[in-house]
Amino acid sequence: MKLNFSERKENAWEDSGSDELSVVFPGVIARCDGADLQIMLQKSFQEVKPRMWKDKFEQEDADDESSFERMPLQIWNVSKFGSCADAAIVGLMPPPLLELQSSQRHYCAITVGEDAVVSAYRLSEDRGRSFVGAILSRGVAATFSTISSLSKILWRSEPSPTKKPRPKPQSFAKTSPLTCLKDSPRKGERLTLSPSGTLAAITDSLGRILLLDTRALVAVRLWKGYRDASCLFVEMLLNKDKASSSSTHLEYTKSDYCLCLAIHAPRKGIIEVWQMRTGPRILAIPCPKGSRILQPSTRFSSSEFTSYTPLEVYLFNGDSGQLSVLNRHIG
Repeated sequence: MKLNFSERKENAWEDSGSDELSVVFPGVIARCDGADLQIMLQKSFQEVKPRMWKDKFEQEDADDESSFERMPLQIWNVSKFGSCADAAIVGLMPPPLLELQSSQRHYCAITVGEDAVVSAYRLSEDRGRSFVGAILSRGVAATFSTISSLSKILWRSEPSPTKKPRPKPQSFAKTSPLTCLKDSPRKGERLTLSPSGTLAAITDSLGRILLLDTRALVAVRLWKGYRDASCLFVEMLLNKDKASSSSTHLEYTKSDYCLCLAIHAPRKGIIEVWQMRTGPRILAIPCPKGSRILQPSTRFSSSEFTSYTPLEVYLFNGDSGQLSVLNRHIG
């Protein structure tokens, strides 16, 4: 299971920005709106605050799930082209041409895996038209219920105390496959999204890094010779004249930064920073073995003088335990 948190901003397809949490299982992806998650957590904290955690768990049965609130999720089955190793919801997309306009939203999801290196799906909020999802969600529950009933008949165990019924499993929403790339024995391993969700960096088992345009669903760049690599998007300050200014109050704006891709190649012992989309390599930093590049899920303001907080990447030295930020200034 993988958890991905993203800050959604306004773009060509989205009418408003909202944070979201996505949960990725093999062949399944779930989405939780950030506002719904925040309301649920605040309600939970308010109920727990008057009581101590110790007293609460001593009084409640560990198997009783009635005291826990169910998280509002949207679930989709994305195993049409095989099980996925990683996936992400890249944003909203327009509905199909032959489908009537409605208030239902449609999302675009990108998956990577063993059978298909890259796959794309259209995810709909509508649950009533998902035939495969209905079979999976209801069939699995019915199978376990039948097995449980047969076991009670055969072994005739003593009746257990009655418990409150568990909530019914949530059905899958409609999923429409868009395209896929199969290139055996090449296997997709990891997927990293840009802040706007318009670009995705995909690593595979053959040491290649594919830069994918998630709107047009086309590859715009390819790197080779990067086995076991990891990628993160970063914003670098390219305005050298403004960076070297002696002004006491530096007001950097979004236009002063350029979107780049940081590639950590552990076998080469180096971190490279490439300008997006087709720009040159602008930075190369040697790093010791055991290093990793990390990125927080939200941006932290590092200076009171900057009006814009850029996307940063941190370098973690596994040997010394030191954590440092990649240099924003290029020059």
